[in-house]
Order: sequence, then C-alpha cells, then structure tokens
Amino acid sequence: MSAAERTPVEALSEAEAAAELEWLAGRIAELDTAYHRDDAPLVPDAEYDALRLRNEAIEARFPGLKRADSPSLRIGAGIAEGFDKVVHARPMLSLSNVFNDTDVAEFLGRIRRFLNLPEEEELAVVAEPKIDGLSASLRYENRRLVQGATRGDGQTGENITANLRTIPAIPRELPSDAPALFEVRGEVYMPHSSFQELNRLQEAAGRPLYANPRNAAAGSLRQLDPSITASRNLRFYAYAWGEADELPADTQWAVLEAFRRWRFAVQPETRRCSTMAEMLVYYKEMEAKRASLPYDIDGIVYKVDRLDWQGRLGMVSRSPRWATAHKFPAEQARTVVERIDIQVGRTGKLTPVARLRPVTVGGVVVSNATLHNEDYIASKDIRIGDTVLIQRAGDVIPQVLEVVMSERQADAEAFAFPRQCPVCGSHAMREEGEVDWRCSGGLICPAQAVERLQHFVSRDAFDIEGFGAKQVKAFHDDGLLRTPADIFTLEERNRTSEAPLAEREGWGETSAANLFRAIDQRRRIGLDRFIYALGIRHVGQGNARLLARTYGSLERFRTAMEAAQAREGEAYEELLDIDGIGAVVADALLQFFAEVHNREAVADLLREIEVVDMAAPAGDASPVAGKTVVFTGTLEKMTRSEAKARAEALGAKVSGSVSKKTDIVVAGPGAGSKLKKAEEFGLEVLSEDDWLDLIGARRDNENDNDKTTTS
Repeated sequence: MSAAERTPVEALSEAEAAAELEWLAGRIAELDTAYHRDDAPLVPDAEYDALRLRNEAIEARFPGLKRADSPSLRIGAGIAEGFDKVVHARPMLSLSNVFNDTDVAEFLGRIRRFLNLPEEEELAVVAEPKIDGLSASLRYENRRLVQGATRGDGQTGENITANLRTIPAIPRELPSDAPALFEVRGEVYMPHSSFQELNRLQEAAGRPLYANPRNAAAGSLRQLDPSITASRNLRFYAYAWGEADELPADTQWAVLEAFRRWRFAVQPETRRCSTMAEMLVYYKEMEAKRASLPYDIDGIVYKVDRLDWQGRLGMVSRSPRWATAHKFPAEQARTVVERIDIQVGRTGKLTPVARLRPVTVGGVVVSNATLHNEDYIASKDIRIGDTVLIQRAGDVIPQVLEVVMSERQADAEAFAFPRQCPVCGSHAMREEGEVDWRCSGGLICPAQAVERLQHFVSRDAFDIEGFGAKQVKAFHDDGLLRTPADIFTLEERNRTSEAPLAEREGWGETSAANLFRAIDQRRRIGLDRFIYALGIRHVGQGNARLLARTYGSLERFRTAMEAAQAREGEAYEELLDIDGIGAVVADALLQFFAEVHNREAVADLLREIEVVDMAAPAGDASPVAGKTVVFTGTLEKMTRSEAKARAEALGAKVSGSVSKKTDIVVAGPGAGSKLKKAEEFGLEVLSEDDWLDLIGARRDNENDNDKTTTS
C-alpha cells in the first residue's frame, strides 16, 4: 500500500482530497524528473504506479478538483543539459497501467463501450514484453536517418542522433518500399551480459556501479562522446511510430512485420491475441519466462490491433486509450529503519525520510524511503529500530509496505514529528483538512528561499542557462540572492562589488560574462512561464498555461486576480469557469496575490523584465479552436466520450454546463434543460450532423466508408 492509502478514497473529504492531489502532483513530477531526465529513479515502479492510481482514483471521485498540472496530464520530464531540444511532431505518449485480470477486463470493456462494439465482434490486441529501457524516436527523411531523440517530457526530447547511430540494430537507411518520411519509435536497452561486463569495467576503474540495466542504458545513451555509447553494446527494438507520410499497413501486427522487412529488430516474443483468455495466458507465460530472458522486462503491453480503431479511440491526457501496460508484481525484502530525517521543500512542506540499513533487492542496493507525512508514519506505526518489509520493482528507493511486528525490539523508538522547522526554527503549521506540516517561515526560511529560487530559474520556468541549483544556493548563502528580482540586478551590483563574481572560486571573466548574458536573454518571458515561475501552490505548468491562455496578458491576469478577491462576482466566476481551475486552485491564486510581500516581489521583478502576452497555440486553426462546447441529449453517430475527445483534439473546451460564455451547444434527441438555457442565452445550437459537418468529421467518415466498400 502507498502512503496515500491510509484513508480510503471514498472516505476523503473534499479538502483532504485537494491537499492530497497537490502533494501527488508535486511528488510525481519530482519522480518523473528523476527517472526520465536524470536517470536516477527515486522510488520503485510499484510505488510510482500506486501514486498514479491513487491520483486517478481521487480525481474520479472529485472531478472538480482535477488540477491542470495533474500527473494524469503529464508525460516524462524535461530534457537534460548538454543536448539540443527536439520537438516531437507527434507526442511520445506514456501508458496507463493495469495490475490484475479484473483490470484487463475493464480495459477491454472500456474500449468496447467507447467504440460501441458488440460482444461477438473480435477485439484483437498485440501483446509484447515491456522492456525496461529508454524510449527513442528515429526520424527518416527520404528514407535516411536524420535525427534521433529521447522521449523527454513527451513533447520535447533530447537530440541524441550521433549516439543512436552507433547502435548496429538501427538502420541508417530504409528500403525503397518505405515512405519517404517516417518516424520509427522503440526502446533502447542493454542486455544482461553487457550490463555485467560494464559494471566489471566500472569496478576495475574505481568508478560507481550502475544500479540496473535500465540506468546503464540511459546513461550510455546520454554520453556526450558517442564513442562511449558505441562501446556499451546497446540494442534497439522497434514497436511504434510517430509522424509518417503513410503507414505500410492497417494493423499494429502488420506494421511490425513491415518493420522487420525494413531490417529493424522487433520483439520476438510479441504475440497477437484474439481474446482476453489468450492475453492472460501470454502474460503468465512471460512472467514465468521473465528471469531467463537476456534483458529486463517489467510487464506486458497490450495494443489494439486495428489502426482505425486506434485512431477513433485517441488519447486521454498522457496516454492512449487503445494501449495499456500489464505490470508484473514487485520484489520484496526486509531491512531496518535506522533513523528518520525531516526534509523541507520549497513550499515549506516537512517530509519525513526513513534512512534504512542498506539491503539488496533484486540486485539493487536500497537505503532510503520517503515516509510522506506524519499520518503515514502513525498509520503504519513505524518506529526507529523497526524491521520493515520493503518492495521495489527495478529502481533504487523502496516502498515501505509494513512493519514486521514480530521482530519489534523493546527499545524501538516512536518518532515525534517536529513542531518547528529543522532549518530555520519557525513554527510548523498543519492547516485543517491537510495532511502535511509546513514551515511558517516563508521567505525567511533558507530551505524555502533556495527551493523557491531554484524553481524560479528551473528549465520549465525562466530556464536561465548556467544558473542551476548549485549556483542559486551558493549565491543565496553569500547574501547575493534573496528574491527573484535579485537575479536581474546581479550584474549591476557585481560592478561595484568588492568581491566580483569573476574572482569567486570556480568562476572567471568568461563564465561570469556568460551567466550575465544568459540572465539578460531571459528578460522577456512568456506569460505561462512567468505564472509557473512564481511557485504558487497548486499552479503547475498545466494550470499556468490554462491561466495564460484564458487571460492572454499579464495586465489582464493581475487585474482579474485583484477583482476576484471578494470570491464573488464576474471575475471570480470567470476564474472558476476555466476548465481545470477549481475552488482550491482559485483560492491559492487569490491568497498569493492578497499577500502584500508577494505583490511587492512581483512588482520588483516586473521592473527588471517584460512578460510577453500568450499567443494562440500553433495548430489552433480548426473552426472550433478556443471555443467552449457543451454536448447534451443523445448522440447517435458517436459515443459521448468519442465526441468529447474529438472536440478537445481540435482545440475546443468541452464543458458540462451551459453559461453565457458557452459558444456552441450540440443538442441531440432528448436534450432538456441545457438546450432550454442555451436558447434563453441566444447561443449557437447545432444538431449532431451540423456539428460533424462543422468539424469535417462526417465527410471523413463517409470517405472511410467508401474505402471500406471498395477494399
């Protein structure tokens, strides 16, 4: 069980749910960065999966609390330093997970309901082992390999073309029957034999050992020297595609056959399954075979075979509806809690961390585990000196499952959660309905100040090159940096300083000039990045983009926040009407701008920088882009889920209620109060056929039917 499961979802109050969703968003973002960008996973797969499941369950019960920076809307993490950025023409999606037979049945059931398939119609899937490696995309233009990239955050990855070219299994050219433009996607991995040889060489050279083949493969692929990558004996299995002029077949299985013809390695264990029974038999076979495979796998991936169905199913937030991963159970071991430390985060949250007696689990040494909060420790009755059962699934830091009570010693010490911040000594507070204790020191707390400034300059915020966490802490410790505005006055103050930056240890004239130049290059910033950089609670990248797109300019945003302070009236209603901005997020925003010191800090900052208005996203050229659409009544040509997915894919916002800000109401048979309200407001009302004509979907469907008839 995860920490969050101390209270069943159905027993959570709305305030408890909102607080937990905030914690989950931050924690999962931290884990994504460690795993996808830094190749240094902090928790086992099982704990990570449990956190995502918990998040989804809370969102399902409290849909109004779903955050725009929700983990369910996010893929991976930002790119690492040292590589150019590559914007994926088509996003590299992540996968949802299932864990048992019931979950598999529900996955298939959702597909049948979405597509309205009768039970007797075959729903075939392609099943393949889920290799524990690093996802990569290979772009071929005129059938020649021109670019290779990591997944990154799903939208933007790292350009690792030179390194991918060193892998023998990746063809430099495609045959003449391949499309001129085609992106092949798959997994880079390291076989067990290569991993063991690499660690033997690491040990002989006195260098740190890699924890597992996945980390070794990721580290090898991210070498700045391609010759090092070439020496690591990496492999590549192709299993998917991105942008393409055309596809070589109309099923997943047949496309994989085409990949084989194009000289790509395709997972030899892949199997086409026609029924759920066949899927589960295959899963059991691969689970039994797992230990004897020459590479690591952590589950089975199921993909709907028919590509036309894949297209109709589309995606939901971070993952496709037509695929899922059936995960294997995790490995377990026992160890001892030697002490519990408290870490202070940038929002002042006090997080307990268990320091464990090092233990090897599945070949990996683990020594730490987050204990999340006071309630988690109390619910499991974890004491210093206790023997605990831990679990991992391929990563480094374990999940604490339970205390082994039969082995509790008489001197086991209960942990007293501190009521003061261990960093600054300020009073620790726990607000009603929240699970976390927080330092009340705010900007006077060194732990928070440093974390807030590090967040401000981070890659997804101001992204100041060469101004990383280490520099922020050093400048803060030396009194050079207290507020964000100090960053942009650093060069001016440096000119009259008795200890200029160029004379500091590790710096010189060139490096100092480079830093000042990088700071100057960030004096103009987009509104969404600016809002995110402020570090407002509950406002992650997704919420920041929503706010920026809604208000357009900083002036309008600040005016709206001031006007909404009364928590009533048109400005407040407009804020709450933003899809994804609920009462909790709105309250956090208004509290931030109600604080005088926050407004002063923003004003100081704006004297040094320019915030650029939010432009309309590229590709929002559809006739419904940016419009709010409400579906009511019975839809006869597609399911409600498919209609919503299609509208959102075209840039529309789908709302469940009709208001004066609604642009289009699509009304089918049986439409009632929503249609009446739309007519009262004089809104545009369309039939389902009118809607399909507007978005071009009826024409596309007729063309598809013609193709089917003539094939």
